[in-house]
Amino acid sequence: MPKMKTHSSLKGRFKITGSGKVRRYKAGRNHLLSGKSKSAKRVLAGSPVMYSGDVKRLKQGLSNLK
Repeated sequence: MPKMKTHSSLKGRFKITGSGKVRRYKAGRNHLLSGKSKSAKRVLAGSPVMYSGDVKRLKQGLSNLK
């Protein structure tokens, strides 16, 4: 049986914390930032922990990511 591979596109989009939770990045922080207010950019800067229901769907794709 071959090894399970990590889905390559998920590697850059999610990070696993030390306790096993999954952190995600918010959309809208890559370009066209001059049109956004300072407060909007501050809100987008955080990386929240994903909800448990969404993590269940990602577990297989993130199987080897540490």
